[in-house]
Amino acid sequence: MEVTMKNVQTESVGSNFVITLINPAKRNALSLQVLHELIEAFGEAQKSDALGIVLAAQGPVFSAGHNFADMAGATKEDAELLFQTCAKLMQVIQSVPQPVCASVHALATAAGCQLVSTCDLAVAAESASFALPGGKGGLFCHTPLVAVARSISQKRAAEMAFTGDAISAQTAYEWGLINQVVPDDQLDNAVTEMLRRATRGSRWSRALGKRTFYEQITMSQVDAYEFASAIMADAAVGVDAQEGIDAFLNKRDARFTQES
Repeated sequence: MEVTMKNVQTESVGSNFVITLINPAKRNALSLQVLHELIEAFGEAQKSDALGIVLAAQGPVFSAGHNFADMAGATKEDAELLFQTCAKLMQVIQSVPQPVCASVHALATAAGCQLVSTCDLAVAAESASFALPGGKGGLFCHTPLVAVARSISQKRAAEMAFTGDAISAQTAYEWGLINQVVPDDQLDNAVTEMLRRATRGSRWSRALGKRTFYEQITMSQVDAYEFASAIMADAAVGVDAQEGIDAFLNKRDARFTQES
């Protein structure tokens, strides 16, 4: 389907592709239209030469998650389409080859918190906060909890979901929901630095590593080792791995060229 970008802005900044939610009047809510725009934006990023992807937002809220106004009076089919499209977006974020870093400047709640949890990396400003508020109301955060429970411990995820209380950026860092918390005026620089460190080395090797990570993380330990060992054996004899090994042994800078 053709998607008109009204709520999402894309731009290249240095070596990164920046995707920004730009509908602060709606608290950057994840309507069906916004979800389609984000899927389109990540598709653009995947095809670009960018080494990393930043997911950011404008306004007083990073994202309020799904808009209840979109669900009021909805049919079951409408609701299923909304949540299935949201799940598709989350899978797209983890399938693009570049590392994706969320730049969280404010409240990320419900599916907005799910969005942050799904990104490979996340840096938050001190004034940011995170919540799964459904536990306090009539619609439990079932799908946001899928992502959050894969980022933090079961007990902490359950606490967020059942109480619905927001946690601070510092608490989110301590619980492992985000990678770093910084003063508000240092957020952009911190995100850029995070992606600089996360995008060094072979682009091909990094993309393979991301794909393998998300495939093995839900396997049993025995299956994960079998799967990862086979992947790593194939990678070890590849062009970029051999270039990296030779560069290390000969104390020179590596020149990575592998594309597939």
